[in-house]
Amino acid sequence: MVQKVTVVLEDDLDGGPADETVRFSLSGAEYEIDLSKKNASTFRKQLTPFIEHARKAGRAQHRRAVRTSSSRQRSGDIRAWAKTQGISVSERGRIPASVIQQYETATKGR
Repeated sequence: MVQKVTVVLEDDLDGGPADETVRFSLSGAEYEIDLSKKNASTFRKQLTPFIEHARKAGRAQHRRAVRTSSSRQRSGDIRAWAKTQGISVSERGRIPASVIQQYETATKGR
């Protein structure tokens, strides 16, 4: 059996048929809107004077934090300490801030 799926875009401004999805961002929020050729052209023409006076900004790259061996060791120390104190902490994942604070208070003078 063969299925055929057809996606029909509807212009978000006037409800007619849309020809494209226009993506843009403003104040850190990203948007997209489905527009006909006419409305997309109008949208771009209205933005042109602002774009001509603006400067391009690079996108911030989201980087995953890298765990060092010392941070892994510290996490292990906190988990071991919590276990001796009868505090339930998972073997993996983030350690609750309250447990870290208790550990730091208890081991401050060491």
